[in-house]
Amino acid sequence: MARYVTELIGTFFLVFTIGMTAVTGLAVAPIAIGSMLMVMVYMGGHISGAHYNPAVSIAIFLRGKLEASELVPYIGAQILGAWLASSAVLLITGATFAPAPGADYGTLPVLMAEVLATFALALVILNVATAKATEGNSYYGLAIGFTVLAGAFAVGPVSGGVFNPAVGIGPITVDLLAGEGSLGNLWLYIVGPIVGAALAVPVFRMQNPEESEG
Repeated sequence: MARYVTELIGTFFLVFTIGMTAVTGLAVAPIAIGSMLMVMVYMGGHISGAHYNPAVSIAIFLRGKLEASELVPYIGAQILGAWLASSAVLLITGATFAPAPGADYGTLPVLMAEVLATFALALVILNVATAKATEGNSYYGLAIGFTVLAGAFAVGPVSGGVFNPAVGIGPITVDLLAGEGSLGNLWLYIVGPIVGAALAVPVFRMQNPEESEG
């Protein structure tokens, strides 16, 4: 149970930071988001692995470092954390913050942005948090947080910079329940991150042929 609670808490504060910086229009929001993810990774890495992202959990499952029986509870805890965080932002600010693609970008560029950025994130996580060669390192949280920070700056204007199905599902469903949005963009933030994360697994195995698990 501690692992699932940790996943809920970490995802909550990641999404809460995304929401509060989005609603207030903070220009350097990616720095706040990457920093919150970094500290939450250090908070929960030794307990749950600090996934905070269904796409990451799927990649780690495919890698062989998460049991099949744990995959659905992990994803459920992450989505619940995102939904609670989105609701908290609404209660505090009176506003919702559903992610959306940039106005000048079509479906393919948005999907590519989400796939590529999530691929980078998952590949970093697999290498710094699951590989034998980097076991026990002290920099894994920095690497993960800075990957999200860089990705948000790089493709945020294109796709909304989600890289995480929970970050799509929580805010978009709360926005819908508040009577202000729709589910039209949701599939982009589910399919793109999952595809990107899954693609990282064979690349990790190619990079680390000595790894026997998964």
